[in-house]
Amino acid sequence: MTAPLLQATGLSAGYGQAMVLRDVDIEVAPGQVAVVLGANGAGKTTLMRALAGLLPFSGELLVDGRAVRNSRPDKMVGHGVSLVPQGRGTMSALSVVDNLRAGAVSRRDKAVVEEDIERWFTTFPRLAERHAQPAGTLSGGEQQMLAIARALMSRPRLLLCDEISLGLAPRIVQELFETIAQINVEMGTALLLVEQNAALAMKIASYVYLLEVGEVVESGAARDFEQSESIRRVYLGY
Repeated sequence: MTAPLLQATGLSAGYGQAMVLRDVDIEVAPGQVAVVLGANGAGKTTLMRALAGLLPFSGELLVDGRAVRNSRPDKMVGHGVSLVPQGRGTMSALSVVDNLRAGAVSRRDKAVVEEDIERWFTTFPRLAERHAQPAGTLSGGEQQMLAIARALMSRPRLLLCDEISLGLAPRIVQELFETIAQINVEMGTALLLVEQNAALAMKIASYVYLLEVGEVVESGAARDFEQSESIRRVYLGY
């Protein structure tokens, strides 16, 4: 059996005295696509922020079997874990190309960084067309493309995607999901998705975690969740 790329055991996190996650166990294997389902307020974004090093947590977090302590975003990026945050989070005053360079700030292979920029410009042609524009002047869909490309500039082995479809037109959402599925297949980048469009996420995921009120109440293969009438009705809409 392949060892997990990322494994959290007994993970608890919150904001001040308000505990949002309680004793969450979750793991992602190399190259796997997993999705976290849950209603609004279930703690999905808190989970992603804790895994990305943006929130302190208790419990154990392992990457490649090695414990991660005193986690920070730069430290998690160094471990190969990168986040596409909810709400895009681009640096609005910087140009598109400078946003991409900022995503590679920890890298020293500058010539290869420029090659990667061209790669993502090829993947997202609209970013190439707007390479000199401030990120804040892009459309919502273009900003989401930029957020994904910027997160990929660190060459992560695990990409955390927090609601990448939020507020976007269905056609753009479909394009984004086709792109990240292709990245998973071609580059072997594992994906952990929190997604309001659960049906679309389930199409590319092999494993599912169901989060309710800060706790994982069920997990298993995506095909098993798709066969559950209650899951289909509540989360998949059919």
